[in-house]
Amino acid sequence: MGVAVSAAKSKSCLASAGLVMRSRSVRLKSNMGCETDFVLPTLLGGLGFSDRGRGGGRGGGRGGRGAPRGRGGPRGGGRGGAKGAKGGAKVIIEPHRHAGIFVARGGKEDLLVTKNLTPGESVYGEKRISVESTDAANGEGAATKVEYRVWNPFRSKLAAGVLGGLDDIYMRPGSKVLYLGAASGTSVSHVADLVGPTGTVYAVEFSHRSGRDLIGMATHRTNVIPIVEDARHPLRYRMLVGMVDVIFADVAQPDQARIVGLNAHLFLKANGGVIVSIKANCIDSTAKPEVVFAKEVQKMREEKIKPKEQLTLEPFERDHCIVAGIYRQS
Repeated sequence: MGVAVSAAKSKSCLASAGLVMRSRSVRLKSNMGCETDFVLPTLLGGLGFSDRGRGGGRGGGRGGRGAPRGRGGPRGGGRGGAKGAKGGAKVIIEPHRHAGIFVARGGKEDLLVTKNLTPGESVYGEKRISVESTDAANGEGAATKVEYRVWNPFRSKLAAGVLGGLDDIYMRPGSKVLYLGAASGTSVSHVADLVGPTGTVYAVEFSHRSGRDLIGMATHRTNVIPIVEDARHPLRYRMLVGMVDVIFADVAQPDQARIVGLNAHLFLKANGGVIVSIKANCIDSTAKPEVVFAKEVQKMREEKIKPKEQLTLEPFERDHCIVAGIYRQS
């Protein structure tokens, strides 16, 4: 009786803990040839085991540690990043005060976007927003989908300057732009969207590694002319570049003002625009940023560039500023 009572108590305790005791009969054969039956208790339910034999059910009732995602579950999206911003159905596209740039409103935050020249493709995994538009003025025409690409100011100095409040970027649809320091083409792709199919972007990059990515991007955007060459020697690519309306420079070199001046004297039209992104640490890491900025502005004046405005790129870039001005030949 004592054994029966203790067994009953143990079963009740196990049941309260969410466990179940079952018995399993095992027959063992000794060396003498005698066979004996043994009854072995088995615990089920709370320790990840099951009544399936050896090993039981993998990841049983332990709390769903593995989660039922399965292979290729919704962990990080596709290779090209998210296809659209949150709340895509409610997004409203409004033109920015700078022609060729737009603002997407309606989501958690307003986004700076450009109209995608190659719908369905992303350059660096940026988000894309598709909206329906009508050609008719009264909104009764056939609806067509237009795709926009989100312009990330943390990855583009020009986008940071636009959000910072630049009065004029001297670029608009149809403009011809000379882009110095094109890198892999992240910002260049948005400038190509901005100027549209009637404009042209001459993208100069010295690094061959980044130049491969730049050329790959340019194969899909026919208005981009990639030039893998040193911007210090503009005569080497003078046969490729015509007169341009604006020069944007992001070369991050100590002689940046001289590089911009050499290219402006050859390619920039009179009263053309100049936008220069200045990184203080690349010019003089020992001086204060504001001192470096003031010296660079003076060097630009010596190169016949009249600065019109200057602003820092905080909080998108640290110790950076952007200077916009006009090129005066006389």
